[in-house]
Amino acid sequence: QVQLVESGGGLVQAGGSLRLSCAASGRTFSSYAMGWFRQAPGKEREFVAAVNWNGGSTYYADSVKGRFTISRDNAENTVYLQMNSLKPEDTAVYYCVAEAGVIATSPTKYQYWGQGTQVTVSS
Repeated sequence: QVQLVESGGGLVQAGGSLRLSCAASGRTFSSYAMGWFRQAPGKEREFVAAVNWNGGSTYYADSVKGRFTISRDNAENTVYLQMNSLKPEDTAVYYCVAEAGVIATSPTKYQYWGQGTQVTVSS
C-alpha cells in the first residue's frame, strides 16, 4: 500500500516556476514507477511526466517537454516535478501517481493517486 501527499502548488505568473513535491509512505516506494497527471476544469485527466523506479528513465508529455523535469529521491520517499516557463494552459490540479511496474502514460495503469494540488498560472 502506498499513500501519496502532494505539496507545492500555488499561484504564479506566466513565465514563472514552481516545484511540486509528492511524499510517499510505504516501504516499497523505491520499487514503484512514479508520475504526475493533471486535470483542468472541463477537461480529461492528462499525463504529464513519469519516472521509473531508480530515476534512470523519464518520459514527458510533448506539451511540457523541455519545461518540466521529474525526479525522485528514494532515500526521502519523494518525487518532484520542477515546472519552469509556466503558461496559463498549465493551470490544473496536479496529481501524483504510483504503480508497481514500468512507466505508463495511461491513468488506468496507476494504482495509487494523491489528493491533488492546484497550480494556477496567471497571464
